Amino acid sequence: QVQLLESGGGLVQAGGSLRLSCAASGRAYAMAWFRQAPRKEREFVAGVDWSGDMTYYADSVKGRFTVSRDVAANTLYLEMVSLKPEDTAVYYCAARGAFIMGIMTERRKYDYWGQGTQVTVTS
Repeated sequence: QVQLLESGGGLVQAGGSLRLSCAASGRAYAMAWFRQAPRKEREFVAGVDWSGDMTYYADSVKGRFTVSRDVAANTLYLEMVSLKPEDTAVYYCAARGAFIMGIMTERRKYDYWGQGTQVTVTS
């Protein structure tokens, strides 16, 4: 079992920055951030492989968001800069409980999910 606890969400003006954290208890392999805006499907934002060496981003956040993980601390991060109103969503941390090479963008590939943290960007 892996438990995930996100923190760091909040209210920020457009152009501002936030840093999300996801503390994992238990062994987590590939990890990722997803987000879900009102009346929309949950979508992949950014992911990192089991080692922390490989990352992948959705086109909508590339160049503005940075995903990283501290393997020793078992924590995933998402640094978000130049935030836009369209980034407003609940952000979820996800983890895979079994080893796999690379990074997955599909929700079904992840076994564990956090409770989510709200990010609101005002114009």
